[in-house]
Amino acid sequence: MAERLAASAATLRASAAGTPSARRAARASRAFFPPSPASSARARVGLRAAPSPLPQPQKARAVRCAAVAAASDVAQVKAAREDIRELLRTTHCHPILVRLGWHDAGTYDKNIEEWPQRGGANGSLRFDVELKHGANAGLINALKLIQPIKDKYPSITYADLFQLASATAIEEAGGPKIPMKYGRVDVTGPEQCPPEGKLPDAGPSSPADHLREVFYRMGLDDKEIVALSGAHTLGRSRPERSGWGKPETKYTKNGPGAPGGQSWTVEWLRFDNSYFKDIKEKRDQDLLVLPTDAALFEDPKFKVYAEKYAEDQDAFFRDYAEAHAKLSNLGAKFQPPQGFSLDD
Repeated sequence: MAERLAASAATLRASAAGTPSARRAARASRAFFPPSPASSARARVGLRAAPSPLPQPQKARAVRCAAVAAASDVAQVKAAREDIRELLRTTHCHPILVRLGWHDAGTYDKNIEEWPQRGGANGSLRFDVELKHGANAGLINALKLIQPIKDKYPSITYADLFQLASATAIEEAGGPKIPMKYGRVDVTGPEQCPPEGKLPDAGPSSPADHLREVFYRMGLDDKEIVALSGAHTLGRSRPERSGWGKPETKYTKNGPGAPGGQSWTVEWLRFDNSYFKDIKEKRDQDLLVLPTDAALFEDPKFKVYAEKYAEDQDAFFRDYAEAHAKLSNLGAKFQPPQGFSLDD
């Protein structure tokens, strides 16, 4: 899969998304974390030269060989972060990169102990079998966008790269700094991909119960469910892909990226707490509210947090950063076991 993407990277056109599944449940899943405007933008990103390792004395090399190497090279992760920032500046692909990281991690099942059977952030989303899941429609475009970065920095795992891209997209959109760690180990083959049906739907019959069923399975609580839902401040939904939203609104008819779709917020490439404010006020018919969004103010336990975040952006940012970091670590196998931070 990775080799085929690398061969096509020079002529990338992220609008090459395939036709979504005809099944309503799959369309609803796609709407929960919808494709981004970069899905229709041509990405030509100038990548800087990859850092070269410094020569090591013979004795030092021997000692290093004896130690367990990290799954990803620290210097290359730091350099890749700069290339991702440039990619975001030139393609406005923040929403789809957030979705890529979430969907790789969001298959985790806390009731399964064995890795990689438990799912989670393990890079499995790079394989065709998982990309073809209904909830992952359009994510082939996210993979195409970052494959040149993976090719340039081969000592980064896909699992780390997906989570790095997601956290960087939040931060570059004006959101909080995510306390990330790296060193995730990749699965090695498509036979290790999780089964379909692990990700949330947008229009279930009992939205609050459905959200709890999915996120409790991952070990997340009500506060984290509401905080993570706030990432809908980024992005838009297209009815021809997901079955949800308007073909275009006054906020999306001119892009950026390919025009059209319906956004949750007015400034849908800016990360803030306007998602909660707009749902609460229900003042604009051009803004999207899915059943799972409305549930945040209808369910009494969710409402406590939704009301708080609508009034206090700092509280939302704190809780979101913690929940995002937790989600990105779910199910991951780290090498070294404690992982490493780019701020160390």
